[in-house]
Amino acid sequence: MTRLHLHLLSDSTGETLESIAKAAIGQFEDVEAIRHFWPMVRSEDHLERILQEISSNPGLVLFTLSNPLLRRKLEHQCRALGLPHVAPLDSTSDAMSNILGQETRNRPGRKHILDEAYFARIEAIQYTIAHDDGVGPENWEEADIILVGVSRTSKTPTSIYLANRGYKTANIPVVPESPPPNSLFQLRHPMVVGLTINPERLVQIRRNRLLSLNQSPETAYVDIERVQEEMTFARRMIADQDWPTIDMTRRSIEEAAAAIINLFNDREISH
Repeated sequence: MTRLHLHLLSDSTGETLESIAKAAIGQFEDVEAIRHFWPMVRSEDHLERILQEISSNPGLVLFTLSNPLLRRKLEHQCRALGLPHVAPLDSTSDAMSNILGQETRNRPGRKHILDEAYFARIEAIQYTIAHDDGVGPENWEEADIILVGVSRTSKTPTSIYLANRGYKTANIPVVPESPPPNSLFQLRHPMVVGLTINPERLVQIRRNRLLSLNQSPETAYVDIERVQEEMTFARRMIADQDWPTIDMTRRSIEEAAAAIINLFNDREISH
């Protein structure tokens, strides 16, 4: 079995790249493709973090980046690392440009195509909205992914982002005084992922949230000792269940979702 690290970078959702990669991998036997999915790449800082991951896990780089600066930076770094890098839509766009006598419009994103995958995403979004913040435990087994974490660890926005990628996602709050139902620990189909965060950063996020709601920022909700106890409880529960963990301290929603999708794909391969 040959292992291949495959990095997919897109300035949009990356659906096109995923389809191309899946079709290409299907042409080969005995290949284990370890996919690193990087959607919504629209800033130099984001690209810089991705380049560090690419350097640590060298392999084939496929990309659709319309920003010339980001594209040049990616290509330059790939050449410096000696890595193959391909923009799979270039040849098709160039051919169309020649035939039509028009320049391509460099803008991220594509219109949705009303196909089976589109309707699967709609179903995933409906499921995710209906199972936000611990709602509907009787249907958790139907989820693809379940996110657990204390308040303000970006569970809901990450769930919605994953739903837009087609993953049915439920999210469950971790509250020491009110632990989740035992059914959470007996699920077989969903991949449960714990979201953690630095307590000091969490206090800052919660304080800003209270201020935005014109509420007093001096409550137990933002007490550092109380928050540390919450995180200790959550980390212990996650470790006891041997769930994979995503640290949200310095991750954007897009980066967290990409990491979760990579974990999900690895799990599917191992099963």
